Amino acid sequence: MKTILDSDQVGQILDDMCSRIAADTCSKPNVAVIGVRSRGEQLGERLAMCLAGKLGREVPSGTLDITLYRDDLNSPQSHWQPQVRTTEIGFDIDDKFIILVDDVLFTGRSTRAAMDALIDLGRPEAIRLAVLVERAGREFPIQADYVGYHADVKPDERIRVRLVECDDKDEVVVE
Repeated sequence: MKTILDSDQVGQILDDMCSRIAADTCSKPNVAVIGVRSRGEQLGERLAMCLAGKLGREVPSGTLDITLYRDDLNSPQSHWQPQVRTTEIGFDIDDKFIILVDDVLFTGRSTRAAMDALIDLGRPEAIRLAVLVERAGREFPIQADYVGYHADVKPDERIRVRLVECDDKDEVVVE
């Protein structure tokens, strides 16, 4: 296991991403942040609070559960037991400029599932993707609009994001 981002680096990256998003959305009165469960949820909450401070207005945030939209849900090769949790979006997403937040962008499959789930909830003005870590290995033509860190890892390595809200510390490691 190798640490590629420590707590200070994670904090700085999120602040930099927030500044970039704020600069791009300052003229949009309808910005909202939605985090993909589970680590995207915490990152999304952090970004929404930061954006509210930089934009000087409330930025609604919510959490999206994509379990039922995953394309590996019924795969016979999967040993994964899905745990369906709630989607918690306390606002109408119609005509909102959505910042969709996830921890790692790898194959693009989770992002595809998240966009499908969002579209089932309404018709946003636009969806922009923000990820803490991006790595090679895309299987779908999906790219992030806001990337915190580009990780150069081998195909068989896994990136694990740990956040203080659920793991007692902020760090990103390669396993």
